[in-house]
Amino acid sequence: MFDPVPAARPATGPALRLSRALLSPWSRFSLLVVVLLAAASTMLLFEPHRLLASGWPPQLTGGTAAMIFGLAYGALTVAFVPRPLLNIAAGALFGAQTGLAAALAGTVLGAGVSFMLGRVLGQDALRTLLRGRLLTAADGVLSRHGFRSVLALRLFPGIPFAAANYCAATSRMSAPPFLLATGLGSIPNTAAYVIAGSEAASPTSPVFLAAMAFIVLSALGGALVAWRKRHRLGRDTPKD
Repeated sequence: MFDPVPAARPATGPALRLSRALLSPWSRFSLLVVVLLAAASTMLLFEPHRLLASGWPPQLTGGTAAMIFGLAYGALTVAFVPRPLLNIAAGALFGAQTGLAAALAGTVLGAGVSFMLGRVLGQDALRTLLRGRLLTAADGVLSRHGFRSVLALRLFPGIPFAAANYCAATSRMSAPPFLLATGLGSIPNTAAYVIAGSEAASPTSPVFLAAMAFIVLSALGGALVAWRKRHRLGRDTPKD
């Protein structure tokens, strides 16, 4: 009596193929590369180092200026601007206390943005590249002991900030422990740079010399930790 309803056919056609291509891992990775190149180009045009020479705009003062600086700090770290430069600028522009607050807020913001960009746009593609023994072992360590590993990386910065962010994004580590470890682990080193920036006009003062000594010692500690981690990963990774 009733004709059978034909089964729905899977959607095909140019539109579907185009959508699949746009959402493929390598397309999203390409978009990530474009975003990072655009951010880096914008940074080069903006020339943030001018803040150290010309100072903060006089019409922006107090908490508003510190908040804007923190937002700019986060965006600039995504564009691979070195954090030491930004930390020194924070201290020189706002003093030790306000500068430290703005720098830490910018640090966590930049780490979070980089982590989410890497997770959403680059993880699937980048994980296919993790075929080397050291990279595979590093992925395993971050996936199992993410908080402890990121905390050590921030306390002893032997790996560039942006590289650590995107490396963590390709692992199975979740965002909350990554951001918490970043915030806590970044306090000592960030404070040293901010204090050095705030005391830059008095390079012979005990505070400035103490801050510089801490920076040097933390850099040496970071190099030692990175060396030991590399050899441990190479030793513990099973051979093919």
